Amino acid sequence: MKLAYIRVSTIEQNTDRQVIKADKTFTDKVSGANTDRPELIKLKEHARAGDVVICHDISRLARNLKDLKDLVEFFIDRGVAVKFIKENMRFTADKQNPMNELMLNMLGAVYQFERDIMKQRQAEGIAQAKVKGVYKGRSTSMRLKAAIIEEYKQGTPQRKIANNLDTSLSTVQRIVKSYKELSLV
Repeated sequence: MKLAYIRVSTIEQNTDRQVIKADKTFTDKVSGANTDRPELIKLKEHARAGDVVICHDISRLARNLKDLKDLVEFFIDRGVAVKFIKENMRFTADKQNPMNELMLNMLGAVYQFERDIMKQRQAEGIAQAKVKGVYKGRSTSMRLKAAIIEEYKQGTPQRKIANNLDTSLSTVQRIVKSYKELSLV
């Protein structure tokens, strides 16, 4: 069975460039900074020996080398092949291609470096904004926003969403309002 894994970093981003023909698709709209992603967890539970996990590119599966290697190893240890379309790489339990292993390490390190540089620039920007007095702090986490929207779409009352997710009713109302406005566009 072909299993597609698609990921973008925020709920506002779209997945249009990650077109993958598959029998089942798992899509996360959260950061790739760690492996605690709802659809990735479902994919890991669903994948069986003989399946192929397909990702548009390496950075969609993981943004740091350790997580990338752990995930690829997790799948191939269970007899699940891993394929990256953009890099034209495939990993299987037989580990017959040492060049692919080298490229996985190199590209994974590049993606991790890219993310580390981005975070460094972000920290510099925040520091400058604080000096200018314009820094407003961190907004509600993407994971919380996604969870609120998911429960809202399922018809859960806003007060119950706030209780379920241990957040304030005003936070839920603000996110639902923003979601409604985006849906009308």
